[in-house]
Amino acid sequence: IINRIGNFLILITVVLVLIILIYLLVVNRGTPKGAFKKVLEQVLVLTIAAIPVGLPTVMSVTMAMGAKELALRKVIVKRLTAVEEMASVSVLCSDKTGTLTLNELTFDEPYLTNNYTSEDILLYSYLAAEPGANDPIEFAVRTAAEEQLEILKNRTHKHDVPGYKVTSFLPFNPATKMTQATVLNLNSQESFKVAKGAPQVIIRLVGGDDDAVRAVNALAKRGLRALGVARTKHGSLEEYELVGMISLIDPPRPDSGETIRRCNDMGVDVKMITGDQQIIAKEVAHRLGMGRVILDAGHLVDADKSDEEITEHCIRADGFAQVIPEHKYRVVELLQNRGILVGMTGDGVNDAPALKKANVGIAVHGCTDAARSAADIVLLAPGLSTIVDGLMTSRAIFQRMRSYALYRITSTVHFLMFFFCITMALQWHMKPILLILICILNDAATLVISVDNAKISAHPDKWRIGQLIFLSVVLGALLTALSFAHFFIARDVFKVTEEQLEAIMYLHISSAPHFVIFSTRLSGFFWENMPSPIFFIAVMGTQVFAMLICVYGVIVGQAIGWLWGIAVIGISLVYFVFLDFVKVFIFRHWNFEFTAHAWPTKARKEKLAARKIRAVQQQRVWISIDHVRQLGLKFKAMEAMRG
Repeated sequence: IINRIGNFLILITVVLVLIILIYLLVVNRGTPKGAFKKVLEQVLVLTIAAIPVGLPTVMSVTMAMGAKELALRKVIVKRLTAVEEMASVSVLCSDKTGTLTLNELTFDEPYLTNNYTSEDILLYSYLAAEPGANDPIEFAVRTAAEEQLEILKNRTHKHDVPGYKVTSFLPFNPATKMTQATVLNLNSQESFKVAKGAPQVIIRLVGGDDDAVRAVNALAKRGLRALGVARTKHGSLEEYELVGMISLIDPPRPDSGETIRRCNDMGVDVKMITGDQQIIAKEVAHRLGMGRVILDAGHLVDADKSDEEITEHCIRADGFAQVIPEHKYRVVELLQNRGILVGMTGDGVNDAPALKKANVGIAVHGCTDAARSAADIVLLAPGLSTIVDGLMTSRAIFQRMRSYALYRITSTVHFLMFFFCITMALQWHMKPILLILICILNDAATLVISVDNAKISAHPDKWRIGQLIFLSVVLGALLTALSFAHFFIARDVFKVTEEQLEAIMYLHISSAPHFVIFSTRLSGFFWENMPSPIFFIAVMGTQVFAMLICVYGVIVGQAIGWLWGIAVIGISLVYFVFLDFVKVFIFRHWNFEFTAHAWPTKARKEKLAARKIRAVQQQRVWISIDHVRQLGLKFKAMEAMRG
């Protein structure tokens, strides 16, 4: 966006300056004024002063200062433009385990079948656990078995199981959702296989078990996560029987519910993504205060539904269950196709594609190197609370960037309009040193906008380029009118000298557009959020300096005196208040309906028609609700009469 704004201003500058160059060369041909070197000098200085050379610098400094502020909040920004994009995120897809929950799984009462005991299910789950894995489930399984099984307490080697030997092991695979081990019983010399994984996978492995399905659902209703364990029958390495279900609980983080509520208040829809069963996801969502519209991952790849239908379901869903990494990528892709800016959290190697695809990829605390490499932002603290801090900071940064962009476009439009018209009409120009001084002083002062107070938006921010340019052109045109008023009143009414006229116009062009930055800081009236002391002093300091050199005739050539100096600055301040009212009027009346009617495109017409249909449908719903309410009141009245 910043590049587009800069290129837009450069294009306008080059076109108008070329017209001025050709005009001056043609009109003044054969005269001293028409000397190519002299005309070129005027045009080059005008170009340098008009092109917003400070725009990239101010924007970069603002984002860099924001990244520094985020780092203090344990949010590390890897890609600087992610600071700007984070302010526009309207959907945040968050992992459940470890982000919304504590990721501290503990064992609860297991569900057992076929006369197996609690010790048996712990032993078999331990045999099917991956040694040394950092996965929380594997860690919880190993810890529980080592604490409760006597045979593991007196072993000589850490990973040995007395009486058993694991001859082959298949680690967890996101596609199969289970681990498998081939084990040799050293006492009987019999080999058997053990499988441990997602309940639905293990139940399918043993050929189905309705009682086990009911048990898993009962555990899920209590907010417990189930882990299925099965082993092959005696004398077979292919036919499995169910040992039971381990129940694990991963409680929500104490701050997760409040964090989600704050995100919703900021216009960010948090969607929970988990590999757990749908019923568990619903229970956790309920505990977190989220909606309970949880979609099974199968909805994302349903061949019977169009992408439009699936996308609509994704938008309305509060979360997704039984998800694998490929599904995360699919969710991001569908939402982005609808024009939604998506943030995605992840921690594993398989999350990297989704993190890369998201507008803002967020690697959570404790993530792998692959996830950290693919992400735009890395969280150094567990949970989602740091993301809320990041959202608020990024929106403050966005407001500073937008306020500067609006000011910069306005001042450039004013500068070009005035000098283009005055040159074409009267061939009047200002000393190059004064033009350069305007450029340097005003851009130097606005560098401190990175530490200015910013009013944080209650909704995701958008650039709204059309609104930005329209408002800039209106304000620039009004400033141009004021500039011409200064020029003709000073020259024709007060009959000032040529050097005094130049000084007066320098002071006016330096101050009037510069004061506008106090207005562009927010969409409301300027007094609703006062600037920071540093920013105020920097801006006013440059204008005091400009006034002093004009009052005493330093650099400008001839002094204009205190009366003219105070008058020009005073008029600029009064006019700034008038422009602030104009700005508020435009912001309040600028909406989608206005742009759709002012600049009707096919896409805007379709969107406007869809909005009207939704409005009619909503009105019908409210009318129906009102009718039901009226009927209820009538029934109550009839019952009262009967009583």
